[in-house]
Amino acid sequence: MTQRLDFHDEIRKNKIKSFFLIVIIFIAFIVLGALISFAFDPGYFFIIMIFATIFSLLYVLISYYNSHKIALASVNAKPASPTEHRALFHAAESMSLASGLPMPKLYVMESEQINAFASGRDPKNAVMCFTTGALRKLNKQELEGVVAHEMSHIANYDMRFMTATAVLVGLISIVAQIFLRSLFFSSMSGGGKQKDGGFQLVMIVLAIVFAILAPIVAQIVSLAISRKREFGADATAAKLTRYPDGLKNALTKIKDEHPSQNDKKRYSKAMAPLFMADPYKKKERAWFSTHPPINERIRRLEAM
Repeated sequence: MTQRLDFHDEIRKNKIKSFFLIVIIFIAFIVLGALISFAFDPGYFFIIMIFATIFSLLYVLISYYNSHKIALASVNAKPASPTEHRALFHAAESMSLASGLPMPKLYVMESEQINAFASGRDPKNAVMCFTTGALRKLNKQELEGVVAHEMSHIANYDMRFMTATAVLVGLISIVAQIFLRSLFFSSMSGGGKQKDGGFQLVMIVLAIVFAILAPIVAQIVSLAISRKREFGADATAAKLTRYPDGLKNALTKIKDEHPSQNDKKRYSKAMAPLFMADPYKKKERAWFSTHPPINERIRRLEAM
């Protein structure tokens, strides 16, 4: 007999795991900074930090406040029509009432795939975009399940959470790149306080190794956070609809699809993590996937 899952527990566990994973990224950043400080003068790391923080924050904040515009423009989305896309408006209105959130602006993009995404920095500035394939192939319950999933990302402030993750990942990458590149323009033994030669050499080697590995590890952890947020959105969608089979059946239809080359060309690779399901359906190792396996998502919904 399959053990039943409680969606409240699933939501809580995924939030805890997401927080734990972002702590790992923060620790990696601190360790990298400490190693650079030990290898050279602490002021060297402080200068790198100032530059990296300004650059990373500017880049992410510009993207954060314009994320919905960038996302919609990249897929050539058009505003949904209340008459032509009546079922979508009804589903969005129902889920808006169930979640207590303002109804997001609705958009439609041309694609045969069943897919959707939500974007925006907060519920008041949120948008949801659905493929024409989703509107044509999904029945009422399935469409409500997909709408609920996207509304859950908005309700859980996933955009804000992933932005915080992006800042940390960006800082690690920038600090690591500046440190590694600076080694080509300075003597390995120069700069900073004179320390025991053997100790400093060990610290420099450790700093180099960590500067190479830290951005990779941070990116892997960031992808893990993305997968946890998908599980969390599935569980929240089950809570909103009180009918997990709607989203489960929609995911089953998505699993059986085979995207065409034309459809694949419609999506920017940078957009893939935003969608409710990977539009490329890549055969990747689990650690490098932006989305959890659809079979696992279906299994969890069946157990709710």
